[in-house]
Amino acid sequence: MCKHILNAQVSIRSPCCKKWFDCPDCHAEQETHPLLQKFEMIFACKKCKKCFRKDASEFEEADEYCPHCDNHFVLDAITPKAALRVEGEDARVDNRMLKDDRVKNDKPRTIFDPDLDADKLG
Repeated sequence: MCKHILNAQVSIRSPCCKKWFDCPDCHAEQETHPLLQKFEMIFACKKCKKCFRKDASEFEEADEYCPHCDNHFVLDAITPKAALRVEGEDARVDNRMLKDDRVKNDKPRTIFDPDLDADKLG
């Protein structure tokens, strides 16, 4: 899994060391040599797990899809962003952990409480 691009749809085979990477930043972190750039690229689709070649010099709009499963792999990259938030479930979905201050929590009533209905006894 790539920590730089969250929606990576393919892995790319590096032409210099013949290893698979999700992005150039992953190659730079794991290898000591610079990334060799060529026009012929080898991809592995993460959806159907099949490999295919594409020529980057003749890249067209139809080449943005996997030839085996039609997975659209040329997308705008979603990168992780730093954020501070409270861990837990969404309160709009599951609000059992929230206390409602509008309702007073009285003692639970039972049928054995004598003072609740003492005036109704005959």
